Amino acid sequence: MSEIKVPELAESITEGTIAEWLVRVGDKVEKGDPVVELETDKVNVEVNSEVSGVITEIVKEEGEDVVVGDVIALASEEGGATPEPVKEEAPAAKEEAPKEEPKAAPAPAAKHEEEASNRDVIASPAARKRARELNIDLSTVATRDPLGRVRPEDVEAAASAPKQQAAPAKKEEPKAAVTTEPNKPVEVVKMSRRRQTIAKRLVEAQQTAAMLTTFNEVDLTNVMKLRSERKDKFLDKHGVKLGFMSFFTKAVVGALKDFPLLNAEIQGTDLLVKKFYDIGIAVSTDDGLVVPVVRDADRLDFAGVEREIANLGKKARNKELGLNDLSGGTFTITNGGTFGSMLSTPILNAPQVGILGMHNIIKRPVAMPDDSIEVRPMMYLALSYDHRIVDGKEAVQFLVRVKQLLEDPYDLLLEG
Repeated sequence: MSEIKVPELAESITEGTIAEWLVRVGDKVEKGDPVVELETDKVNVEVNSEVSGVITEIVKEEGEDVVVGDVIALASEEGGATPEPVKEEAPAAKEEAPKEEPKAAPAPAAKHEEEASNRDVIASPAARKRARELNIDLSTVATRDPLGRVRPEDVEAAASAPKQQAAPAKKEEPKAAVTTEPNKPVEVVKMSRRRQTIAKRLVEAQQTAAMLTTFNEVDLTNVMKLRSERKDKFLDKHGVKLGFMSFFTKAVVGALKDFPLLNAEIQGTDLLVKKFYDIGIAVSTDDGLVVPVVRDADRLDFAGVEREIANLGKKARNKELGLNDLSGGTFTITNGGTFGSMLSTPILNAPQVGILGMHNIIKRPVAMPDDSIEVRPMMYLALSYDHRIVDGKEAVQFLVRVKQLLEDPYDLLLEG
């Protein structure tokens, strides 16, 4: 008997929640087959079997929390080949005595019920997962595999068949509703591990850091003018649109070089001042806020930054972010303006000590140096910082430097 354990996932991830089992008791797995999907603080990962055999016991059920090293299932290596011969002998019996085969088929009612379930079908874990997603009964799926093993492509083919489409399978049961008062129903929804982690870390950030926020406003007239002038040539040359985030990312990097303590973190009684610039870009997804990281943003040109942000955003929406995409980060930018926010106080992404909040661009009357009034596209900026490391003077000057770089983007573009 072999144990299937939670493996080492990443340096910063030591626990997770069983999100979905991809196999059931009695399933045959090969070494390297994915057996369970594990939800961690950052991403969902598949755990692969380290042995070949038959699953004999599921130790941890879906929804249970596990830590690295926990035994989550048992597999019998000796029984690994047991299901295969049974499936292989049946066709041979048909060829030798086809008339006798129907007589050997009848079985007790309990056996029929068992055969009707997906457990008796030899299928890869990936095929079982896809079948559950498409509500396909594996016992109805035809396979071209010589050993009768159902593959993901067989499930896809069955799903596209008109007959299968016309026969809906299992439907999700409605979530239970409870009432705390008469005629006032409420719905109890368990928080996902990721949402629990987000909640925990946000509270910890507020409890452990001496967090303050300073504000300023930036006139984006020149940024918008520059984008309008160069967006078509930029797209033709680089194959990516020239957006706002590249300007803000490069401005932040420039300001961090002038005020390095905002690119640091606390380690015990020491300050770890980082000489690299991995900028986290907060992205809102259906599963919660994630912060993928643009690595070495100081070494990328505007096109490189835009391309990386677009790639990370797509991966976030498609739930394809890996641990490497989310780990680290020296400073974070979050854009509440995409949802219409005019002003907010962003919470630090610990252990970072600075986060820049962008907001909605609103045309407002502005007094010019010559006392004339002009309508300008203005944005409020918010910098939240850890006062344990960063003094108010540095925080204010950092934000002023960001403002200066954005209001003179031609130099920023040349320097970038």
